[in-house]
Amino acid sequence: MLWFFLLIAFLAGFVFPFQTGINAQLRQWIGHPLLAALISFSVGTLVLSVCPTVFGLSFPGWPAIKLIPWWAWTGGVLGVVSVVSSIVLAPRLGAAALIATIVAGQMMASMLLDHLGLLGFRFHPITAWRLVGAGMVIGGVWLIQRN
Repeated sequence: MLWFFLLIAFLAGFVFPFQTGINAQLRQWIGHPLLAALISFSVGTLVLSVCPTVFGLSFPGWPAIKLIPWWAWTGGVLGVVSVVSSIVLAPRLGAAALIATIVAGQMMASMLLDHLGLLGFRFHPITAWRLVGAGMVIGGVWLIQRN
């Protein structure tokens, strides 16, 4: 089952540069990265709006929603930062350098979250091997950005 999950994660990562490129091109036609992101999020919202019906899901009631902590609502804001940043940076850095740098940032944040056991992640301490792996990712960014 682990290999299946790794494959899904790989495919999610595989489509990210395509999403970034499409959104960057959308910016060229629309004229502003915020408007391109708005269109992208609107289309995503439209697609997501039919998913509860397709999958037979129902929303929780207000009592459950009121129990959600304030910080759990910030995921959409972080998504905006991620998408708008990639729209602005894609034409300047190129796909490979942009994605490599994003992955390096994700790796560092992920190691911190694992080490501290935050946001529902199980505790995985920062070890020498993890630092070596992160260093290799950062080294990969350096190699990819060299022309």
